[in-house]
Amino acid sequence: MTSKAKTGLRTLPVVGGPDNPASWRQLPQRAFYYAITWPFLLKSLSGGSPADRKRLIERLALPAESLPNLGGWKADSLFLNRIIDWVEALQPKSVVELGAGASTLVTARALSRNGGGSLISFDQHAPFVEATRQWLAENGIESDLRHAPLVRTSSTWPGPWYDLHDLPDQIDLLIVDGPPWSLHPYVRGQAEVLFDRIPVGGAILLDDAFRPGERIIASRWKKAWPNFDFTLLPGGAKGTLQGVRRR
Repeated sequence: MTSKAKTGLRTLPVVGGPDNPASWRQLPQRAFYYAITWPFLLKSLSGGSPADRKRLIERLALPAESLPNLGGWKADSLFLNRIIDWVEALQPKSVVELGAGASTLVTARALSRNGGGSLISFDQHAPFVEATRQWLAENGIESDLRHAPLVRTSSTWPGPWYDLHDLPDQIDLLIVDGPPWSLHPYVRGQAEVLFDRIPVGGAILLDDAFRPGERIIASRWKKAWPNFDFTLLPGGAKGTLQGVRRR
């Protein structure tokens, strides 16, 4: 989730989410991960190199002020460039995004410049969804943005998950940039509920892959989904896990 406005290290509070406190067994684990994750957040404040940001703006053919204030808990310019790489290479018909914001603008713009394709973006904050919709409209971009409250699940992954609805049967590109890590370091692992919808050659992009929690997620996905090739891509401050379905 990435806003147009400048933000700090703390994510937006979860309003209207489930009353889902951690069990006493989870508390030491969560405290440990929170302590070791802060250095990764501090390292990501820049939002990417000037060269990556310049390349991003040029590839989108948008004014520089259309993407202000990258950094902090936002997607950085290298991750956003990687989204464009996949849109250009795959020319997906269907993209689903978990966690809206700058990546929504970038993906929708890249799709419009590369043969079209639909984008559905989910986020847990209704006011944020509307603000993002207005942000895109300011730049002449349209997308299907949806409010998806966080709900309890029966998943083996800890934490709540998006109440997803009306999903396409096939997802050519899945972008995972939410829910926020503050809910639980492993919370994004539940994105695997969508992996069966990804066709051969389709891809997953997980942001913040250098963080300790996301590294555990990657390890578990590699074991549970041997029909995907998962790669931790080098470069940048936040890291990207790329998964490509091969069979």
